[in-house]
Amino acid sequence: MEKFGKSQSIKRVEDVRFLTGHGRYVDDIAPEGALRAFVFRAPVAHATITGLDVSDARDAEGVRAVLTVDDLEAAGMNINMFGATIKNRDGSQGAAPKRPLLAKGKLRFVGEPVAFIVAETLDQARDAAELIMLDYDDLPAKMDIAAGGPAVHDDVPDNRGFDWGIGDEAATEAAFAKAARTVSLEVGDNRIIVNSLEPRGCFAEWDGDRLHVSLGGQGVWGQKDALAKAFGLEPDLVRVTTPDVGGGFGMKGFPYPEYALAAEAARVTGRPVRWMSERTEAMLSDNAGRDLISTAEFAFDETNRITAYRVHSRCNLGAYNSHFGQFIQSQLFSRVLMGVYDVQNTWLRVEGIYTNTTYVDAYRGAGRPEAIYVLERLMDRAARELGVDPIELRRRNFINADQFPYETTVGETYDVGDFDRLLTRAISEADLEGFAARKKADKDQGLMRGVGLCYYIESILGDPSEGAKVAFNEDGTVTIYVGTQSTGQGHETVYAYFLADQTGIPADLISVVQGDSDLIAEGGGTGGSRSVTVQNNVTLATVAEMTEKFIAFLADEMGVPASEITFDDERFRAEGSNLTPTMLEVAEMARAQGRDDLLVHEARATLEARSFPNGCHVSEVVVDPDTGVVTVDRYTVVDDFGNLINPMLAEGQVHGGVAQGIGQALTEHVVFDEDGQLLTASFMDYALPRADDMPNISFTSEPVPSTANIMGMKGCGEAGTVGALAAVANAVQDALWERGVRQADMPFTPHKVWELLHGEVLAAE
Repeated sequence: MEKFGKSQSIKRVEDVRFLTGHGRYVDDIAPEGALRAFVFRAPVAHATITGLDVSDARDAEGVRAVLTVDDLEAAGMNINMFGATIKNRDGSQGAAPKRPLLAKGKLRFVGEPVAFIVAETLDQARDAAELIMLDYDDLPAKMDIAAGGPAVHDDVPDNRGFDWGIGDEAATEAAFAKAARTVSLEVGDNRIIVNSLEPRGCFAEWDGDRLHVSLGGQGVWGQKDALAKAFGLEPDLVRVTTPDVGGGFGMKGFPYPEYALAAEAARVTGRPVRWMSERTEAMLSDNAGRDLISTAEFAFDETNRITAYRVHSRCNLGAYNSHFGQFIQSQLFSRVLMGVYDVQNTWLRVEGIYTNTTYVDAYRGAGRPEAIYVLERLMDRAARELGVDPIELRRRNFINADQFPYETTVGETYDVGDFDRLLTRAISEADLEGFAARKKADKDQGLMRGVGLCYYIESILGDPSEGAKVAFNEDGTVTIYVGTQSTGQGHETVYAYFLADQTGIPADLISVVQGDSDLIAEGGGTGGSRSVTVQNNVTLATVAEMTEKFIAFLADEMGVPASEITFDDERFRAEGSNLTPTMLEVAEMARAQGRDDLLVHEARATLEARSFPNGCHVSEVVVDPDTGVVTVDRYTVVDDFGNLINPMLAEGQVHGGVAQGIGQALTEHVVFDEDGQLLTASFMDYALPRADDMPNISFTSEPVPSTANIMGMKGCGEAGTVGALAAVANAVQDALWERGVRQADMPFTPHKVWELLHGEVLAAE
């Protein structure tokens, strides 16, 4: 049997459960008789609270508790949530305003939690919320992404959360000063809302002094830590579980106020409390994504080689520091700042600005899409201004295959890569030779066709350490306990089949357990495309430990020295012994002899280095100039994910990521008015991509196995999104360029594209 997975396309075993309606989500498993919770939220973006009267709400029918921030403090809770901070360019610490579980003193964004109402029914909780009297004095809303303006926090008068930089500013300035040509571009990256299929939700219950919270998330340990700190509890007095989860996208990876509020309400009432977000509520209160403006510049020598690259980005932090917001918007952005190009002088400056909007964590790619988007949009602009072919400009500046391992100027070390090979394959798969004919055929029908290219690279992020536990059960089955959390990626299939490949245990006898802090002592959760790589790495370590212990046990059973026993991924064998037991048979032998120590095996392992999935996306769009409608007609992806465990699941991940990217590029866009009111707070106004917005997506694997892990794998969960934004945007810009449009930014809605094409008509009117 081959090691490290057979690279077979296996259908997901969990699909039958999900497709037949047998999934068990958090709202399906809440304890019977649990109270229902409703959150009373801020109606305005910025105001000073002058009064909050909840007495009528507390007296309303069915109401069992109404919590305010004063109640939380009176109960001794730590009301301040964790928010990441980083150091500024001058070495000082970035701003760290307090972020309360419930609004205290001021309202800072529409949808901020103000009170938590608990009643026998959800309708009763809603009705009670209507009785709450909130008095406030309006303040001007801070909405632009620039320092200054109305202070969101009194202790941050300029609204600048951080001013961070990386690279060699002086060397970059010098390279620009002596450049033969320079090219610059200001590009916006629009704010989006994740809108997972299943909104956020939780239930909480107490057993004496011990707290249990079940929630839809991406890992239980960060949530456990946050709850323990909020209540001042020892970690062993907090249990967090996660059942089936309907989509995460990074947004569900963070603590939110409602989880601690449900726990406090359960403690106050003595009954379990459940809360589920509604769609508009989610749009108001879920961590938002991206929302930044970047000015990017290239310096070129006489041969069109890039000699320097600098970027100044201003990103929207929202009203508070979110769990990883400052870190993601700066340092994670920088990890793929250089893309796949050999540039020696770089400088990146990122300013984080507070506004009266929901806090931001750059999910759906965690900093990578915006970095690659800026870089590849600039590369496209440079090719146009230099008058060179965009493919050849990229080839001229690629890091060559013989330059690996390659240390970038921002400190990342790319272990392997063959970017030119993948680009060549993508050109072939996309049939770029036929583009001119397709363009002419469209022009004859009054349509405009454009082609766009993006070559991306991403850094696999998150905790490089992970744990795994394998238990042999009395009924002959095996359970593997993992520290990651599936939110739709197919982990139950991948992990079971990977363990089966390494041990010979039939996959249908292996079950995967995740999302229970009592059963798994430690784990890094899911995020940053880390799951399969780190989890399978530690599975190998667990199998190695298990094999070593089984061999030591078998030495007496087989009558040979342990050094002569081998395991061939199916059976243990030794010269001179007739015994050739399987893993399951050894476990039963150990059980019969009372060796329970051989029935559970556990290990932790750490990846020594990151891996860097990369690839090329080619998009062709058709623009109708009469209506402004943009259609993505062809889409081709050639990816280097290293060795694939399950190619079908990898392709599915790419398709989903591309769909997300096309959604942001064409339809998705968060709109606030000048007072901070969210105007896109329902699916009537926020346009998720639909099936007819999607092209057929061609996916080809062109692996260059990673040297950063024994399996040669590279993550793939976010790769589709990372490449899609720039590929589609460059294609739209290409289509519009011949009509004189020199600046086109996402989203390319029909209204925006029509205005770009007919701006002179509007100006004349």
